[in-house]
Formats: sequence, C-alpha cells, structure tokens
Amino acid sequence: MYIHELTPLFEAVQMQAIYTDGKTFPDCVPKGDLAHIQAQYEAERNQPGFDLKVFVTQHFDEPAAPQTNYQSDPNRSAAEHIAALWDVLTRQPDAEQGSSLIPLAQPYIVPGGRFREIYYWDSYFTMLGLQRSGRQDLMQSMVDNFAQLIDQVGYIPNGNRAYYLGRSQPPFFALMVGLLAETKGAAIWQQYLPQLEREYHFWMRGHDLLTPSHAALHRVVLLPDGAILNRYWDEHATPRPESYREDVELAHASEQPPEAMYRHIRAAAESGWDFSSRWFADADTFASIHTTDIVPVDLNCLLWFLEKKLAETYESGGQEALAEQYYAAAVLRADAIQHYCWQETAGFYFDFDYKTSAQTPHYTLAALFPLFFSLAPAEAAERVARIVEDKFLQSGGLSTTLHRSGQQWDAPNGWAPLQWIAYRGLLNYDLLRLATEVRTNWLNTCQNTYAETGKMMEKYNVFGEGGAGGGGEYPNQDGFGWTNGVFLAMVL
Repeated sequence: MYIHELTPLFEAVQMQAIYTDGKTFPDCVPKGDLAHIQAQYEAERNQPGFDLKVFVTQHFDEPAAPQTNYQSDPNRSAAEHIAALWDVLTRQPDAEQGSSLIPLAQPYIVPGGRFREIYYWDSYFTMLGLQRSGRQDLMQSMVDNFAQLIDQVGYIPNGNRAYYLGRSQPPFFALMVGLLAETKGAAIWQQYLPQLEREYHFWMRGHDLLTPSHAALHRVVLLPDGAILNRYWDEHATPRPESYREDVELAHASEQPPEAMYRHIRAAAESGWDFSSRWFADADTFASIHTTDIVPVDLNCLLWFLEKKLAETYESGGQEALAEQYYAAAVLRADAIQHYCWQETAGFYFDFDYKTSAQTPHYTLAALFPLFFSLAPAEAAERVARIVEDKFLQSGGLSTTLHRSGQQWDAPNGWAPLQWIAYRGLLNYDLLRLATEVRTNWLNTCQNTYAETGKMMEKYNVFGEGGAGGGGEYPNQDGFGWTNGVFLAMVL
C-alpha cells in the first residue's frame, strides 16, 4: 500500500490543500504502518475537534530536501557552475521505508526543485551534459537504472515513484544507449538489446488486436490505410495523485466524462508536454484536452529510431530475420509519419487526430523531430526551417508553440530539450545559419539569467521580456537537469 491508496484520507488531504504543492503528500514518508494510520483516521475523523493537518503531521514526515551546503559562486561561469552542480543533483540508491519511491540500484541525477526522483525523458538531455563533463560513471548508472526499471516494471515509468506507474514518457532509452555507446563502444547495443526489445513491445502492446471497428488500444492506433502508429496513454483513468485536486476540479469544468478526462490528462503527462494547447480541441480551454485521440509526430519519430536501432543491433549479431522485421517496420513507420503528419500546403509537420481523420491545427516544435532523426525529405526540412525562423525564433530561443494559453508548454516559454532537437535537426540538413542563431539565442538566455540569479532554470521566457518561464501547475524550478545538459552540449 502507498499513501495515494489511502482512501478516503488521501482525497481529504489533497482536496483540502493541506500542502500547497499536491506532490508533497504522496512523496511523504509514513511514520508507521499505513493500514494502521488509515484505521486511526477512520476512527478519529468524525470526532469533535479533529484537525486533519495535525493528524497528517503526527503520522507523516514531509519529503526531506537533500542537505547540502551548495551555494552558487558568482565568479564561476555557467559551465563551471553546472560541472559543480552534478554532484548536488546526484541521489544515491537508498530506499525510504514505506514511501512511494521505487528504489534504484545505482546513483542517478534528479532535475532539481520539487522533482526529487529520476525522470525518464529528462535524463537523456541531462546525459548530454554528463557526456561533455566526462561523467561516464553517472551515464552508465542512469542507463543501468532504466534497464532495471524495464526488467522490473516492463517499461520505464514517468519517474521512479509508485504513483507514476501506468504511464511512461517519450521513449528516449535507445538514444541514451547510443550516448553510452559513443563513449564505450558499439558492444553496448548488444548489452541492452533485451531491454530495448521489451520497451518496444510495451509501446506496441495490442497492435495485433486492432481492427477497423476497434482502431485504438493502449498506445497503438490503426489508421485508415492499415498503417499502425502510436499515441500517448495511461493505464489508469483516475486523477493523478500528485495533482489530485487540480484534476478533479478540471473534470468538474469539463463536459467530458470524468474517466475520459483523467485519461487525457494522464496521457499528456506521459508526453512530457504537460500541459500544452497542442492537446486541446479549443486552444484556450484546458477542459477540451483530448490527448489520446492524437497521433503525435515526435513520439512516432522516437519509435522509428527504436525500430531502426533494433534492426541494426540484430543485424550486427547475425540475426537476419529479426533485423529484416524491424527494418520493414521502420520503413512503414517512416512512410506513415510523412503521410499523416506532413502538410504540403503549410510546409510543416502536425500531429494527427485519428478520431477526425485530420491533422491538428497546432504549430509546435514537435515538427522538428523528423529533422532531428533525418526523416524529413530535404525540401520538407527547408520549408519547416523557414516557418521556424519566421514564427518560432525569438531573441531568447525558440518558442514551444505559437499560442499563449497560460500552459507551460506554450508560448512564451522555451525548453532546453526542444532547443536541442531543433538545433541538431537543422544541422542535419546543413541549415547552419538558423541552427547557429537558435544556439546563440538560447545560450544567451541561459547565461543572462544565470548572471542575474546564479541559477539554471527549468524553462525560460524566450520573448523580449526574457527571464524565467511561467505558467503551469507549479512555480518555475531551478536546478535544472536538462537545462544543464543541453547548455553544456551546446557550449562545449
């Protein structure tokens, strides 16, 4: 049993906002047996004078912030600051008795701030910086931890918390293995082949059960021409424990059935873009979220890469039949991405809504993933680049979308992972001038904010006003794992 399973205590704590941040209570550590605490709550809650806050304080310890004496040195450059910060953001493999933390066997990097655990897709961008810092030890540990999670859970959860079970995040594990292989040699691919295969099967679960009348199941979608692409999903259709009150209140404001709404919210959390007008039917209305209807261009590019690496690894191991199977799957996926996500009229890549059989109207930086993986035809890449320069490029870097909804994965915010995807994607097509401008603008934003605050931020405002980004369910966080990683990868 975990704290988020303590019905009705958990619901009362979250709905009464005993803690300002909804993530705090599910991260707490119980002082005793949870079943006993629950029984005590049932016995005491209707008694005169019962105080829920006092009860919680008596029975739970708040998650402890790691004790460090670290202080930013204003005389250090941003790169030197980050090199010193790696050890501050490192967590050792310990287990909190009775907490929601899923123990890992090796040390790992956390993003920072309220994020006290490992996060899946963040870690690839963090590893870019670890590679530049020569921290192969931590790169190896993090890949091993993710392999452990795949072996233990069957996939890599959003983060190593029990309340994240049921969803993953964008599948970057193959790219992490690739970074490690750059350092330790190509044999690394064979070492992690079982986990790469298992992750692929997780994403493709149910593909053999799809029919035209039942065109979507779990994370797979059958499209009109017989192609199969993927979507984001979550195995649960309940409020997220870490954002329980927010999800319940949103469901009350929506015309959608609550279970459908919760699934869409959770699927958006699996995307890592939580939240963005990208997932909304009405760009200004959170309650119109419909994530599971959408076939995202970036997710399918990532899975194309996984298919390609599985094929290459089987081929190098002499398993020709399996290699041919995955090469064929990659070819079919590449064709389907181009067919369903490329819009010739606009000259841009869009997500595809399988329910309406039409592309979504939202311009987002997800359109750069086909360039990052060199999947886009040269002419398409050049047309995407023109739109990026005309519409997305700002003095501080690239805006995530063109729409200001108040959500954190929309304008005016820029995020390190998407700057990297765009930068490397443009370089793949020798679009050097624009790539250089993206890099320069982003690095200037990071350096200027560091000079003012002594911190690297989770996200930034890339428009003229500049500085730390805003919006979303929680304040901007400093630390910050993937910002550190991308900064070093760009500057060194």
